[in-house]
Amino acid sequence: MTQKLAIKAIPILSDNYAWFVHDGVTGAAGMVDPAQEAPLIAAIDAAGGRLDLIFLTHHHADHVAAADALRQRYGAKIVGPVAEAARLPCLDIAVRDGDVVELGQSRAQVIATPGHTAGEVSYYFPDGPALFCGDTLFSMGCGRLFEGTPADMFASLQRIKALPDDTLICCGHEYTQSNARFALHVDPDNTALKARAAQVADLRGRGAPTLPVPLLVERQTNPFLRADDVATLARLRREKDSF
Repeated sequence: MTQKLAIKAIPILSDNYAWFVHDGVTGAAGMVDPAQEAPLIAAIDAAGGRLDLIFLTHHHADHVAAADALRQRYGAKIVGPVAEAARLPCLDIAVRDGDVVELGQSRAQVIATPGHTAGEVSYYFPDGPALFCGDTLFSMGCGRLFEGTPADMFASLQRIKALPDDTLICCGHEYTQSNARFALHVDPDNTALKARAAQVADLRGRGAPTLPVPLLVERQTNPFLRADDVATLARLRREKDSF
């Protein structure tokens, strides 16, 4: 049986991931948050040299820096949030909350997830199921509030939390091990968290990625996703910023 959506994490820069996705039916290819040309070109060319869409979650340079170069090389169209269009490479497809973007026969649902930046979006592929959430949600963490408020982030995380348990969370950074240390600091008796922290230590010890991770695991281990209200999330974010 053909896998409907294939997903590959590509390490770039010091601790970022770009995500290379393929529609298993048509072969259409997409790249999420490309910020370094050489490793991404190598991955695309090794897979046959096809790139149809470039998905941008937010405007920070470590998520967009290679987008124009990849568009020029492969003829891909750039998809990104209309709310940040002025700070992104020129968008071919400007999206807002509730829009759907087709990658072959796979469909990405656009979810507004502000907090880290004011206009950040995430892309949810039910065929994965997978969520490409940039710097909104990390494994056992969440993004710093550079432009949004704790209320913004709380609302964004609640929307992510409502997705199916088996959704694969595809974050923008390999921050999992450091996030685990903070999570254990604030939730030391959580057995699921201790098991996940041990798994992460093993993976990183072997140089392996800790992502993607099922949403169910994040529900059990992520203190920010487990926060019951805005005030709790705001307190945790302040503590994490100085941890």
